Amino acid sequence: MKYFLIAGERSGDLHGSNLIKGIRQHDASAIIQCWGGEDMEAAGAELLHHYRDSAFMGFWEVAKNLSTIRRQMKECKAQILAFQPDVLILIDYAGFNLRMATFAKQHGIRTFYYISPKVWAWNQKRALKIKRVVDRMFCIFPFEVDFFRKFDYEVDYVGNPLLDAIDSFTPDPDFQTKNRLDSRPIIALLPGSRVEEVRRVLPKMLSVRNQFPDYQFVVAKVSNLSETLYETSVSDVSFVTNASYDLLTVAHAALVTSGTATLETALFNVPEVVCYEANGLSYHIAKRLIRVPYISLVNLIANQEVVKELIQHDLTTEQIAQELQKIVQGTSREKMLRQYQDLHEKMGETGASERAGRRMVAYLKNQA
Repeated sequence: MKYFLIAGERSGDLHGSNLIKGIRQHDASAIIQCWGGEDMEAAGAELLHHYRDSAFMGFWEVAKNLSTIRRQMKECKAQILAFQPDVLILIDYAGFNLRMATFAKQHGIRTFYYISPKVWAWNQKRALKIKRVVDRMFCIFPFEVDFFRKFDYEVDYVGNPLLDAIDSFTPDPDFQTKNRLDSRPIIALLPGSRVEEVRRVLPKMLSVRNQFPDYQFVVAKVSNLSETLYETSVSDVSFVTNASYDLLTVAHAALVTSGTATLETALFNVPEVVCYEANGLSYHIAKRLIRVPYISLVNLIANQEVVKELIQHDLTTEQIAQELQKIVQGTSREKMLRQYQDLHEKMGETGASERAGRRMVAYLKNQA
């Protein structure tokens, strides 16, 4: 069968690649085209568009790039119609993908959604739109089942694919030597995979460096962003590229931009402080719309504050240093690590990608 997948961010590319592997386990002759990244391409999909050209962050950034987004939507629609897939599989990336779902519905193309848009966080009525235009929803958080049930929409809970990605990861035993890291404990800095995130957050993360002379600061870079974004006048800072899992394997603590990386960091059992700053207009709009008490997946899944979130005006050198000091040693660190164990239990077992792939293929065969 023919599958067209759309992922618009680094995390979606990772999950999309594992989903492709899951699909191929149950449909060995699958023909797959995608919008995504290197991981999906490496898994065997024909890559038509890279997410780096579409990763716009916040309301203001989206508004500035509306003409580009419209052009990309037109291009994507044309490619879907030319390919005529048996199913369109959308991965997170709500603003773009919900429009693609509507388009597919209008053209009689079956649509699956893997990793639900975070409609439970804001604009919850979008769940009704999802119900109208998405044939099957495959969720990765257990609380999403009850959320969608409120809208009389039954979804498939398949578990969380991050568990698969981490379980299958093999650390590089020479990672520290290759990157010339010394013997001091490592503070990992994960400033995100989007231009605006790195530009705003990384300088503030680095601003606490001199207050922790007994630790080495290591920044996780991503290759899809320009090297100039990472240029800094701060001395004694190391950089690694496309190696966040290797970095988390050896890290003692971390400063992490909100997003999937917050959960990845917790699953590697690395105490963390969540750092987030957006364009002022984007932040104020989001603050009025968001309906959940936390921005990090760790706290949302735990339904309590496990990791400290420093957001917008709270993201200062003083606050970062204060919260980081709490987790490099002492009772706060120990408490966080205990809460991480509870988080692991809530997340369930590995195998999400295989389960999702198996169910998708089964639904398609039963409806053929």
